[in-house]
Amino acid sequence: MRTLLPAIGLAAILAVLPANAEDQSPQDVIESAVTFLAEKMDGQQEALAADRQALYALIDEILLPRFDRKFAAQMVLGKHWRSASETQRVRFVEAFYRALLRRYADGLLEFEQDKVKLLPFRGDVSKKRTKVRSTVQLNDGSKVAVDYELVKRDSGWLMFNIVIEGISYIRNYRTEMDAEIRGSSLAAVIERLENEAGITNDG
Repeated sequence: MRTLLPAIGLAAILAVLPANAEDQSPQDVIESAVTFLAEKMDGQQEALAADRQALYALIDEILLPRFDRKFAAQMVLGKHWRSASETQRVRFVEAFYRALLRRYADGLLEFEQDKVKLLPFRGDVSKKRTKVRSTVQLNDGSKVAVDYELVKRDSGWLMFNIVIEGISYIRNYRTEMDAEIRGSSLAAVIERLENEAGITNDG
């Protein structure tokens, strides 16, 4: 899971929505993401690799309004979300998102449009959650199944999860977070994520 996500995970969740986002199908969301990323990254990989802050800013500009980070963070925290204070929830959402962005930023630099093939959409858009399936060709020629999970909001469809070869990043992180929280505390986990994300917390 961790070896695949840096290469294709973050690029996969940069779902770019135009002004009429509420009219887009889940398939349209992912297709526009692939096209937009290809245009944005054209000839910029070397410069962005040398300027981490510019890379983070680019990802944040695209990702923040289009990724349901609260829903994703809530699912990652699982049962610990219920016992967390409102302040802890807010801090966890922000810290998890920022840490995820930094941890997998290099995946954007490796994005190649011609290696992503979307499969015919077979989901039900009348439901609140759906999935868009694709395959991604790796450098060795092998193909990896990558599914993008989306949730319907008032603004349109938003990404919240990636499933790579049947492995959900949310489920993977939930297991890790649960073990870490049990071994220390939610407060310690939030602080660790904030440190990883470069967040200064004065409270």
